[in-house]
Amino acid sequence: MASLDRREFLRRSAAAGFALSLPALSGAGADEPPRVRRRAVLGRTGLSISDIGFGSSRLAGDEALVRHALERGIDYFDTAESYADGASEETLGRALRGVRDKVTIASKVSCETSYRVADLFRALDGSLRRLQTDRIDIYFNHAVNDVARLRNPEWTEFTARAKKQGKIRFTGMSGHGGRLCECLDYAFDHDLVDVVLVGHNYGQDPAFYQRFTASLDFIAMQRDLPRLLAKAKQKNVGVIAMKTLRGARLNDLRAYERAVGTFAQAAFRWVLSRPHVDGLIVSMTSQEQVDEYLVASGAARVTRGDLLLLARYEQRNGATQCRYGCGACLSSCPEDVPIDAVLRTRMYAEDYGAPELARAEYAALGSGAEACIGCSHRACTGACPHGIDISSLTAHAHRILA
Repeated sequence: MASLDRREFLRRSAAAGFALSLPALSGAGADEPPRVRRRAVLGRTGLSISDIGFGSSRLAGDEALVRHALERGIDYFDTAESYADGASEETLGRALRGVRDKVTIASKVSCETSYRVADLFRALDGSLRRLQTDRIDIYFNHAVNDVARLRNPEWTEFTARAKKQGKIRFTGMSGHGGRLCECLDYAFDHDLVDVVLVGHNYGQDPAFYQRFTASLDFIAMQRDLPRLLAKAKQKNVGVIAMKTLRGARLNDLRAYERAVGTFAQAAFRWVLSRPHVDGLIVSMTSQEQVDEYLVASGAARVTRGDLLLLARYEQRNGATQCRYGCGACLSSCPEDVPIDAVLRTRMYAEDYGAPELARAEYAALGSGAEACIGCSHRACTGACPHGIDISSLTAHAHRILA
């Protein structure tokens, strides 16, 4: 059967009574503060971490937020040298002073093919200084989407020397691009990683849709990812999921949620119930958000109520959400607009509510979607298998971010 487009899926799902009244979902009692309820061991590292970790891509100065997460049992903190122009690492450094031995800190550097060992040590030493620590527990090669970056012998030499010096304990790679699976295969086959951080959410799983109507045939994004997550377990490599909220357009669903059952909790339960995922990270920007997210800690399964919420999210947001790792549209543009990257920056601006992050990421794309302004050929029309109106969204992204 030919792949069903999104509009037809939504028509049929609405007719089938998708996401009607939602039952309350299980969670912590109203008078019981939510806390981390499960810990995970990250493969060969032996590190025991909270199953929900603190993502700090937007952290800048809010030390009280970090301490609140600590009080709730979160002890895995994810950052990068590029987050908030270094303010993320600086804030974590101040907030975690005095409890360094009780937490796991992960940071990242984008090791490009041109980078040398000296460049990488400069980056690492800068992160150590900002974090006010003498070691980083997991140091990731950041946002890898090209095997050539993994083949760079400078990265291998650097990590070996940094481990010997005690500046890093374990190494990893992060990624969520179209060539993620190819990069994971190479990293596993060449024993380059102790931990991987990968984009993984319910929207990549065709079985999510088939739970509601088995006759529909959806295109599976990152088809090889389940195999590779299983391969990680075979190699005793830790697996942490990111990008778990499918764009994080949270406020659209508040009218359909219940006190102990929110869209975010449903999305996290889906991820945490996967057999080959150890834990997840998510950006936390308020104490209320920390408490909401931790209700999902310890999840071992998803309920029908969870699935109905996730389906409702797809109904409302599927037309603007670019699927991680798809890339089906990229060859359609004769102007070589990086469509997926442009749509990601739009998501940061309008769904995440993070315009500064969006503008910084968009600026890094060079001309970005400038060619989409006044474009006459519209070669991308119909190129998205999920029905996204590419040209309208990319032009809009350029107007608000350029």
